[in-house]
Amino acid sequence: MVRSGDALLAPSITRRLVERFAPPAAGRTAAHANLSELTPRELEVLRLMAHGLSNADLAVELTPSEATIKTHVARILAKLQLRDRVQAVVAAYETGLVGPGSQRSRRTPAREPQPSTVRSESDRAVAC
Repeated sequence: MVRSGDALLAPSITRRLVERFAPPAAGRTAAHANLSELTPRELEVLRLMAHGLSNADLAVELTPSEATIKTHVARILAKLQLRDRVQAVVAAYETGLVGPGSQRSRRTPAREPQPSTVRSESDRAVAC
């Protein structure tokens, strides 16, 4: 599992562990985590990653492809000189980008899909 590049712990479990055992400390920042080097999109990816979203979840939430998300994650790790996603989550907490118990904003669809007004043959048979 880890050998193939998968995480040992699910991102949501990692988030809960950080929330439980890494309470916020005033004025504490990671020396390596200069978030000003990140683009607004990379900051958004890091924030959502810290809330436990997987690459697939990020792709659904932000709408690019999973490959694009992987590129964002790789650039975040490189810019912040981090080894893995766990270190990225810790950096997000240490720099105050996210905090224990903070809620991520949910993306709301522009509009709800409208039900189809055209009935199929089976719908018409049931309606009779």
